[in-house]
Amino acid sequence: MAAPRYKTLVDALASDIRSGRLAAGARLPTHRGLAAREGIAVVTATRVYAELEAMGLVSREQGRGTFVRDLAVPAGHGIDQAAVAPDTVDLSFNYPSLPGQAGLLRQALRELAGSGDLDSLLRYQPHPGRPQDRAAIARHLRQRGLTTDAERVLVVNGAQHGLAVTVMAMLAAGDVVAVDALTYPGFKVLAHAFHLDLEPVPVTAGGPDLDALERLCATRPVRAIYTMPTLHNPLGGVMSAADRTRLVAVARRHGALIVEDASYAYLVEDPPPPLAAIAPDLTVHVSGLSKSVATGLRVGFVVAPPSAVPSLERAIRATTWNTPALTTAIVCRWLEDGTVDALEARKRADARSRQGIAREELAGLPFLAHPASYFTWLPLPEDARADRLTATLARRGISVSTAEPFTTSHHTPQALRLALGSTDPESLRSTLRTVREVAIEDAFA
Repeated sequence: MAAPRYKTLVDALASDIRSGRLAAGARLPTHRGLAAREGIAVVTATRVYAELEAMGLVSREQGRGTFVRDLAVPAGHGIDQAAVAPDTVDLSFNYPSLPGQAGLLRQALRELAGSGDLDSLLRYQPHPGRPQDRAAIARHLRQRGLTTDAERVLVVNGAQHGLAVTVMAMLAAGDVVAVDALTYPGFKVLAHAFHLDLEPVPVTAGGPDLDALERLCATRPVRAIYTMPTLHNPLGGVMSAADRTRLVAVARRHGALIVEDASYAYLVEDPPPPLAAIAPDLTVHVSGLSKSVATGLRVGFVVAPPSAVPSLERAIRATTWNTPALTTAIVCRWLEDGTVDALEARKRADARSRQGIAREELAGLPFLAHPASYFTWLPLPEDARADRLTATLARRGISVSTAEPFTTSHHTPQALRLALGSTDPESLRSTLRTVREVAIEDAFA
């Protein structure tokens, strides 16, 4: 049986792109132009471009058209990124660590080996975590402005797992979820896997456009609002107390659940109260200690309304049964003895130092960043090509991310996200100097 006409056209265009006959950055005909050229319907042309986009061969930009992607850029930057080469400086992903952390782990393992409850760590644990561990996390959260009962705390395998069980327990396929037009790629992946309907809301450094959110909730059945009020990823903003109160009012008025992602909140000193403190009855608060302590210790936590706890427990049981007791025991000991507080303070200082390097080396470029975050957002001129710039940097041994993994709207801005926490300070300084040189030459000339 002959392949449908549009499939033949998809194959031909894909072949031209992969072979280089259609050059990276080339603007393709409009949907109507392709339809006229190939003698097909406009709706069929739209389907052709949609398939090419799903294959990662083209990108659509609202108001500008459809462009051939630069295939030299490693696939899947963002949540699905592949490991970078050993001789590449990685500014695409954050895994910050501090000198001496291995020594802390060695000491913690020695202490556990001599403890009386070692045998219990080899057994199955309660699905939401041991009561003493949930209590330790609840005490820790009070320092972050969130007073909660231990019974509302569930221990999970990092914040990403916390988001996954929240989606599994609280949402269903087809549910409409309001998200920032630029958001955390890990939530996008979950939305795709669980068939959620993401509705983008314009976002600024100060948070989502609440007027636009109100209009969206008035016109569509928004089931949940996913937000990062304290240190937004990738823009680095912190939502004001007044805007938090207003966001809660919008959610309450329209019966929407709030999913509060606080993964990077530990970097901000004295932020406004978490949304879960303002509206504990309709907020699921998700965070963890992977970033503030160590990425290899996958311990996170979910704070939920009491009515949601049983459903979340079932989701934990279905996905991982329980968080490994050994890592949870180590982390909760560190919560109790002040180690976590000390590590978080050192990482705040480290992030501020790295932002200082970024300010010096990216001087003159219009980047956005919180002064104590581990990443920087670099908008490019609208006529620039972020994928081309990313490919140029890759050839210079530098891995960065474009805006694409973070984008939820049809318009992907031309921008780079630079992760600052995965290389030593001196290497970071020289690498950012190269980024500035290439950006000025390729984008800002």
